[in-house]
Amino acid sequence: MSEPVANFDWDAEAAAFDEEPDHGLRDPEIRRAWADRLRGWLPDSAADILDLGCGTGSLSLLASEQGHHVTGVDLSPAMVDLARAKLAGRDAAFLVGDAAVPPVGEQRFDVVLVRHVLWTLPDPGRVLRHWRGLLRPGGRLVLIEGVWGTVNPAGIPADRLTELLAPLAGYVHLERLSDDLLLWGKDVADERYAVVAIPAIP
Repeated sequence: MSEPVANFDWDAEAAAFDEEPDHGLRDPEIRRAWADRLRGWLPDSAADILDLGCGTGSLSLLASEQGHHVTGVDLSPAMVDLARAKLAGRDAAFLVGDAAVPPVGEQRFDVVLVRHVLWTLPDPGRVLRHWRGLLRPGGRLVLIEGVWGTVNPAGIPADRLTELLAPLAGYVHLERLSDDLLLWGKDVADERYAVVAIPAIP
């Protein structure tokens, strides 16, 4: 497994970021596929969602359309600018900051939503403990991750993530996503998945 990404210039990637089918969700079928999955992972009633590593806000927009209040955090000011434009006029706010230690103060959330971010961080176990602390009682972590590539694979395998979550959560649900080509706009051969984890209430 490759080392986590460090010092990558996400500002430079921002302008073209949404050109990837699963980033921009511009194709109606791909967009609908992600909306359907998200609806199953998020609470049925309106909730406060913290979208970490939100990028240009594509998942934030879907969550907002489903009636949730969204706070997005991304390290890239250029990504945050695009997310703010994408969700202009909606019940959403975006902050520039580190997903590992988001600048939300004492605010707590019903859901911490993270897609393709945890694998880039150097100490995922510590980060997961911090994210758990951002949840209200009964809240949940929704983590969308994977392992990309076969020659020099990068990512975090599902069994490793569930292992890290075991001491933190009373409920862990793993959902395999590799075989749902509508999510990616193409066939994929690598490991892609989502985990919904609900910490036990003390």
